[in-house]
Amino acid sequence: MPQLAQSFKQLPTPKAHWLLGHSGQFSKNPLQFLCDCEKHYGGIVPLRLGLSQACSISRPDYIEEILKERLVFVKNTPGWRAIRTLVGTGLLTSEGDFWAKQRRLTQPVFHHQRISDYASTMVRAAEQLLEIWQDGATRDVHQDMMHLTLDIVMQTLFNIDIAGPEAQKISHALDLCMVWFSRRQKQGFAIPPRFPLPATRRYLAALAEMDAFIYRLIQQRRENSGDSGDLLSMLLQVQDEDGSKMSDRQLRDELATLMLAGHETTANALAWTWMLLSQNPEAERCLWEELDRVLAGRVPTMADLPRLTYTQQAIDESMRLYPPVVLLARSATQDYVLDGYTIPQNCVVLMSPWVMHRNARYFSAPKCFQPARWQGDLKKQLPKCTYIPFGEGPRICIGKSFAQMEAVLILATLAQRYQVRLVEGQAIVPFPSITLRPAQGIKVQLVRRGG
Repeated sequence: MPQLAQSFKQLPTPKAHWLLGHSGQFSKNPLQFLCDCEKHYGGIVPLRLGLSQACSISRPDYIEEILKERLVFVKNTPGWRAIRTLVGTGLLTSEGDFWAKQRRLTQPVFHHQRISDYASTMVRAAEQLLEIWQDGATRDVHQDMMHLTLDIVMQTLFNIDIAGPEAQKISHALDLCMVWFSRRQKQGFAIPPRFPLPATRRYLAALAEMDAFIYRLIQQRRENSGDSGDLLSMLLQVQDEDGSKMSDRQLRDELATLMLAGHETTANALAWTWMLLSQNPEAERCLWEELDRVLAGRVPTMADLPRLTYTQQAIDESMRLYPPVVLLARSATQDYVLDGYTIPQNCVVLMSPWVMHRNARYFSAPKCFQPARWQGDLKKQLPKCTYIPFGEGPRICIGKSFAQMEAVLILATLAQRYQVRLVEGQAIVPFPSITLRPAQGIKVQLVRRGG
């Protein structure tokens, strides 16, 4: 009951700087800082980021409650305002009735039968990468995965080939956005998103080029109506209950969202998976045994997915250790009582899949790569919102099935033919921006499998 609620400021909290609060600790190493908060201070930890009130939440039931209360806890934090410069008000960032309408309009595009039609596109793109890979070659496997998933996004979204300059404009804009966002995050988002700093000008110029391409393509499709089999054609055709369709701006924002979510996150998940397999020979051997048994040298198809269980478990375990998105942030639109403590209006609520996934309360040997832990019903046994690589609640990622299918098919196609060995002497450092990238890539030597 509200009258019995206590201020959450009474809860234990790390020592703060008199002016900056916890901003310095958070900016220096946000993932470690949030892990330390959970370990030493509990499930609700009051924080101050500059002049802004914030808190870290790390209990599954608390996270579940916050994600369900989507009208109370909204995406109106400084970080989300920065992300909106890239994706506008697409499904990822919109709120309230507008979000509900966009979800209704977009949902049919991700129907199971629709996305299964793209399985052959995904495998074919992976086979084209195999034509480039050579035994003994040194590659940046993160860059290869980024290029591969961009190829798939361009084909499934727009039905165009990655070789064109448009794809490079998109890749360039996304790269600049990640660097720009990370810098702003380290600065505590104190500077307005469009303040004309040099990095901001470069990013916005690249974004303008990307937008020009997207709007030009939308216009061409409107003039030549028809279903070309890609996601843009489907989005152009869907209509709401009142007969309304998406405007050009809505289409642009959803397409930008799908490019970010469908390109960045899957590429990063695969890159971290390659690294972890190289570091864990026993897991790698189990993967090969399954691929040899199920596929026997042929390329995978949609029909093989139910039998590629260890392949899926390897992806699941990789996303546990290196979740594609490491921080979920919300802002409270009003005072809200959570388990007897009042979270004040405008408080920024931080929830971290990285923290949850590496918590020894829920995962044995939490820092170890053990795909077999996912055998059986572990996902069902875990408290809800413990394992959240795709988010949870009403706003769980709409492209979850697409991304899971893509990751398994790519890994199965490539790992049948090659193993990777990490190049010695490199420092592989997680770079927490909008997504979790390796800061300097992941350099590997390719070793062709025998036979």
